[in-house]
Amino acid sequence: MSLNSTPSSERVQIGIFGQTNTGKSSIINSITGQDLAVVSDIKGTTTDPVYKSMELLPIGPVTLIDTAGFNDEGELGELRIAKTKQILNKTDIALLILNAQNGRSEIDNKLISIFKEKNIKYIIVYNKSDLLSEIPETKENEIYVSAKNNKNIFELKEMIAELYSQNAKALPLVRDLVNKNDCVILVTPIDGAAPKGRIILPQQQVLRDLLEAGVISTVVREFELAEALKNSIKKPKLVITDSQVFEKVSAQTPDDILLTSFSILFARYKGVLNYAVKGVAQFNKLKDNDTILISEGCTHHRQCEDIGTVKLPMWIKNFTGKNLNFEFTSGGSFPENLKKYNMIVHCGSCMLKDREVLYRYKKAEEQNIPITNYGIAIAYMHNILKRSIKIFPDIYNLI
Repeated sequence: MSLNSTPSSERVQIGIFGQTNTGKSSIINSITGQDLAVVSDIKGTTTDPVYKSMELLPIGPVTLIDTAGFNDEGELGELRIAKTKQILNKTDIALLILNAQNGRSEIDNKLISIFKEKNIKYIIVYNKSDLLSEIPETKENEIYVSAKNNKNIFELKEMIAELYSQNAKALPLVRDLVNKNDCVILVTPIDGAAPKGRIILPQQQVLRDLLEAGVISTVVREFELAEALKNSIKKPKLVITDSQVFEKVSAQTPDDILLTSFSILFARYKGVLNYAVKGVAQFNKLKDNDTILISEGCTHHRQCEDIGTVKLPMWIKNFTGKNLNFEFTSGGSFPENLKKYNMIVHCGSCMLKDREVLYRYKKAEEQNIPITNYGIAIAYMHNILKRSIKIFPDIYNLI
């Protein structure tokens, strides 16, 4: 798999933060060894966050995010700072860039407080150390560097790698649920909304995880499932389906074969399965004129049979029998204030970092807004939720 094909949700996100004119862009250029970011002595050169994907050894694929100065001024500066705050919700490792001659300020301390509040691992990087006559003693998460002459840039990269190793994801996507040489069937519908010439990202990632586990994987459409079950070389351990054909697949899959969906697997992978299972019961409490937010983590061209904007609202209205209002968000857009909503139904979040997904679910919990995801919602509305999470005993016992 090439670097460019590594999903953004699987790259380590390294946010570069600090005040204007501390050399944030110069640090990025030094880390990458390339002139990727515009460097200028004029304050505010960096406006919107700038993303750059690269290979950073020994970590692997990463995304560096260059943000606007946190002390940016004026109405436009406030908008830039707001965008910088949004980046914090997806940041795995933060680099706080300071001017070594000036030391830490109240603004820097405010950023450090936000890092701690959001439980973000961070390094305080004192740049322009070449202008100092003597380097002060540093603490464990501090380093003095010079982007101008590349002093201690290698050591900075080693510190980043060490922080990553402390924070690396331990939970696999699906391989811990199966054994080598088990048979697994993946059901992947091909309809008008499916991308031409490829299968969608969740299906790719699950298939890759199964292959690495030595599992015998069969990929079919919902129309070929019955034949695949009939002709399987041995009884399948598990059937994994796209959520939109959950009901059809459940009807065809014998009760003694475990069944779940890509969306449910991703809810567990992102650490929010318990929230989603708990929140789905809100469907039974909805009233006429309640408002549901349907949120997707990616942006794509809407098709006539789009699951988020067409199928889900139809299924929810049919299930509840209520006259409901629906609002939609996609990509990086997610409201800060959720009080206007009576429920949130989120996508499987394959394109979002774990940290950002958890942030959204916790924000809903803090504001007492029930939240679930596509797969859980569809399984619940078709009365197959218990069956679809039986493979997760700790969650199953919560119902």
